[in-house]
Amino acid sequence: MAFDISKVRADYPALADGYAYLDGAAGTQVPEAVISAVADTYRTGIGNAGGAFPASHRAGEITARCRSAVADLTGGHPDGVILGPNMTTLTYRLAYTLARNWLPGDEVVVSRLDHDANIRPWVQVAARAGAAVRWAEVDKETGELPAAQYDHLLTERTRLVAVTAASNVLGTRPDLAAITAKAHDAGVLTYVDGVHAAPHGPVDVAALGADFFATSAYKWSGPHVGAVVADPGLLAGLHPDKLASSPGTVPERFETGTPPYADLAGVAAAVDHLAGLDSAASGTRRDRVLTSMAAAEAHELALFQPLLDGLASMRHVTCYGKAPARTATAYFTVSGHTPREVALHLAARKVNVWHGHNYAWELAAVLGIRDSGSAVRAGLVHYNDRGDVDRLLDGLAELTPS
Repeated sequence: MAFDISKVRADYPALADGYAYLDGAAGTQVPEAVISAVADTYRTGIGNAGGAFPASHRAGEITARCRSAVADLTGGHPDGVILGPNMTTLTYRLAYTLARNWLPGDEVVVSRLDHDANIRPWVQVAARAGAAVRWAEVDKETGELPAAQYDHLLTERTRLVAVTAASNVLGTRPDLAAITAKAHDAGVLTYVDGVHAAPHGPVDVAALGADFFATSAYKWSGPHVGAVVADPGLLAGLHPDKLASSPGTVPERFETGTPPYADLAGVAAAVDHLAGLDSAASGTRRDRVLTSMAAAEAHELALFQPLLDGLASMRHVTCYGKAPARTATAYFTVSGHTPREVALHLAARKVNVWHGHNYAWELAAVLGIRDSGSAVRAGLVHYNDRGDVDRLLDGLAELTPS
């Protein structure tokens, strides 16, 4: 492994402002290569795709490169990469499409561990179809999502299981392969929210058992572009609402309107950047992504332990979630201070964290903190270093009750 944190940080212009960016779970900073890719696309000139002139051809090439890059990141196929403005919009679109054939009495299984973007769309389309919603519950003490419960949640009427690959606040990584295997044994499709998981380690959609895998590039150093990765053959059997004149091919028929071509160029550049995080990585871009993301994960987890130890040593701090398999994401409260007050205190010391439910709406209720402002979230990504961790802990230590 050749993960050089100094070199990695030097690639990010925003880090020069002196802040500790521990807000990556809400969106990462962007490396120079991505900024240049976006800017160069505008400098070169682009037109809408499908035209007879070179600028139009460039738009088509950019889109193809973007699909290939997302496929290399996730282990999918380029023809199965649906692009859109964000994960939430794409999930609603897929929910409307999949629920078209649901009947009264059918069922969908969602989990209270998930971000609301992988809950509410399914709850809402189920209500329209007259389908029932069944809930996978979280262990309040550990933050885990027991896979065994799916044995009784799945029935002959289940049409879809929606589940996260990693909690966006607790970091919990459920045993996704076990959950999706149970779903597939029952003949049920799986829709996996990979938004929080993808930035923190290697992803293989087939190994995860994800029929649909949703991700957002702005969580892994790219622009604000969402993607859903699925088998092209599966997508071929689905027919979303679309304009009569728009393409009927897969995956284009799932994409509405003109895409942001410059941002798509930035997505491809972001995957190239991730593939180069480990300077010793070699082989295809997919090979290099797997090696580099494993190195990034090891770096993050090495920093996470002193962060957890530091939080645990503070009697005025309460941490949530104890799952052994998790991303480097901490969710905590500070006695005597609201989460917003803690975030403001840290911001004044140039430490960026998030506060609130962070759209983990159901989970915050399970933890019993939603009505009191929820908690503070500090998340590590590959460009964070030990100095960021120490500054967070120093700032929290100042809040010790008198």
